[in-house]
Amino acid sequence: MDQEKMSQQPPKRKGGLKTIPFIMTNEIFEKVASFGLMPNMIIYLTEVYHMTPVTAGSVLFIWGAISYFLPIFGAFLSDAYLGRFLVIAIASVACLQGMVLLWLTAMLPGANPPACDPADLVLGKCQSPSNSQLALLFSSFALISIGTGGIRPCSLAFGADQFDRKDNPQNERTLQTFFNWYYATIGISFIIASTVIVYIQDKMGWKVGFGVPVVLMALSIVFFLLGSFLYIKVRGNSSMLTGLAQAIVASIKNQRLVLPSETADCRYHHKKGGSNIMVPTENLRSLNKACIIRNPEEDLNPDGSAADPWKLCSVEQVEVLKSVVRVMPIWSTGIMPGVIINQQMFPPLQAGTMDRHMGSKFQIPKGSFGVFGIITLTLWVAIYDRLIVPRLAKITGRPRGLSLRQRMGIGLAISCIATAVAATVEGMRRRRAIEEGLADHPSAIVNMSAMWLVPQNCLSGLAEAFNIIAQIEFYYSEFPKSMASIGMSLISLGLGVGDLVASLILELVDKRSGRNGRVSWVAANLNRGHFDYYYWILTLLSVCNFFYFLVCSWAYGEEGKNRFHEEEDLVVEELDTKPGELSVIL
Repeated sequence: MDQEKMSQQPPKRKGGLKTIPFIMTNEIFEKVASFGLMPNMIIYLTEVYHMTPVTAGSVLFIWGAISYFLPIFGAFLSDAYLGRFLVIAIASVACLQGMVLLWLTAMLPGANPPACDPADLVLGKCQSPSNSQLALLFSSFALISIGTGGIRPCSLAFGADQFDRKDNPQNERTLQTFFNWYYATIGISFIIASTVIVYIQDKMGWKVGFGVPVVLMALSIVFFLLGSFLYIKVRGNSSMLTGLAQAIVASIKNQRLVLPSETADCRYHHKKGGSNIMVPTENLRSLNKACIIRNPEEDLNPDGSAADPWKLCSVEQVEVLKSVVRVMPIWSTGIMPGVIINQQMFPPLQAGTMDRHMGSKFQIPKGSFGVFGIITLTLWVAIYDRLIVPRLAKITGRPRGLSLRQRMGIGLAISCIATAVAATVEGMRRRRAIEEGLADHPSAIVNMSAMWLVPQNCLSGLAEAFNIIAQIEFYYSEFPKSMASIGMSLISLGLGVGDLVASLILELVDKRSGRNGRVSWVAANLNRGHFDYYYWILTLLSVCNFFYFLVCSWAYGEEGKNRFHEEEDLVVEELDTKPGELSVIL
């Protein structure tokens, strides 16, 4: 009898709060490990590999761009074939291997150039790294990029999968809270990375400083795999990605067709079996030609499927393509925030010339000033989600308080202010250095507190809290759930393009300002250069981007019309991953 009752009991539901300890522990360890490498990386490249700030900046911009571009491939691999769980697991191992190689660049004798005096470094007299030394360094960067290319687009969507349920009347509010607190967790991870890890690098050297992230990354993998049997695992769906390509090709092939009138019934349009979508929407009407049935006997198989899916697509495929096309202008406005976010490599150089003491004994590490921005972001997320949203919701009638595009716009406006403050502070620092006779002494400490760098970091963190988190929610809300990883990868793609644009701006500023024997604005000697002018250029571009966003936001129309009800629930893996499968991953 007991056995009969047990057999009648419904299976335990996967996902939900019980997965949080495993997912969040994995996220914290992984983010602390990866973020801990970045704040001081420009110091590592300039002091250990003897690169100029422009060369080191370009290397980091390109590395960042690759790291941001690869998530689009990780998202396709996840959504089309392997699913998010396997992609995260495999990518985590690749990231661990990259961190081990980076650690070896500091550990192995001869893996980097001989030590050099700082004065000779500014004059360019230090030995440059050999090809083999650069090959080892860049190999570590490549593996870390491959790893982040799988983790970044999948981790957030994987966490959201554990909570996103159609039968939950509070689903939208639950997801917003999850997104906000997920990003707050990333903020806490960055705070730990920018303080503890950077402090270890400054005080104990690169060998220990790069070794600690290796250990943390290994722990991250272990915790993620331990929760395997509890996760909701969405299977890959290759038809969604192939469907996008088919819709594009079919719409091109069928351009000569005449569209049915708006009052025509659904017999003219091809529908996928069981779909709730009967006719295509009227926006972007030219794409509707991809799903027009010209001759039912020729275009359809006996079971109602398309005889040639590259000539005839379903209404659903067309609507998915429309959702991607409509989002792209809004996405393009996120490139400039990517440029600004990726400027965080330069403040450590400025901080190195300023008084960083807090009290008589403690000195803030050069790479730790970015932590003030993350503290601002984390505090604002908590205050906004718990205190402001409930009150705004009563006023605006929206569960989120403000619309997603309103939050994006506020973030872009604050970003403009942040770069203007950065330009003003750098102008003050440079004038102070010249007044003190330190123009030709770039390593000397200016009589100016490095705490002047805090306001610009706080404003950058606040801008990110508004803009980037709103972008994440926007893409997740506007795309079909089966394309969630692709939606999340658009954030990384925008930041990647931002890295390339930032590298281009840096190179152009260096070449144009350094012509005819003049000192470059971004010279190795910050006191002779003009980084303040460089920041003013970024401010001007940010202002232009803000007005461009207003136009794109107006043209987009109402939020929430892109995401339609998919005809069936997502296929979820109910079988636990077997130990043998995990051993293959490891």
